Amino acid sequence: MGRTRQPLLKRCKALGINPTVMGYDKAIKTNPKETRRKKSEYGIQLCEKQKVRFIYGVQEGQFKKYYVMATKKHGVTGEVLLQILESRLDNVVYRMGLAKTRDSARQLVGHGHITVNGSKVNIPSYIVKVGDVIALSEKAQASAGIKDIVTKSANRTTPDWIEMNKETYTGKVVALSVRSDIDFTVKEQLIVEFYSK
Repeated sequence: MGRTRQPLLKRCKALGINPTVMGYDKAIKTNPKETRRKKSEYGIQLCEKQKVRFIYGVQEGQFKKYYVMATKKHGVTGEVLLQILESRLDNVVYRMGLAKTRDSARQLVGHGHITVNGSKVNIPSYIVKVGDVIALSEKAQASAGIKDIVTKSANRTTPDWIEMNKETYTGKVVALSVRSDIDFTVKEQLIVEFYSK
């Protein structure tokens, strides 16, 4: 799977993303005199799609698949799309505070350190459902590095749709995420318009 090799801060600046959304502590310095060429309607829609793809670390083919899934479900397509992205296992692990970034959460899952309902799952794109119990494997719980990450993430707010027990490194999905759970600025309707053409 191809990955973007562009420096993270440069990519964040180009897409108008605050790096703290990605789990990083750094801020972007902006020059108020800096001028950019005015974007077309297509360019604005494309940028919004690329921004959401970048935040969740999803490749184009997978992202389009999620959009098609969203169009077939009941509800507002853009909001359902965000709900599907929030339900990815790597994102849930990040939201639980078991990883500093979504990239490191993806690595945790890929290395087999995460269980869902007691069974090891090493697929970051696995879609969790209401009632699923996500936990760190016993081996991962013994890792001093992971314990340190969880301690440092203690101040991160766990969304209402996840019931988290930081002592046992276990979280339960008690509901599906809602639009207000999204902690970054996004105009999902622009993504819908992009794919509707």
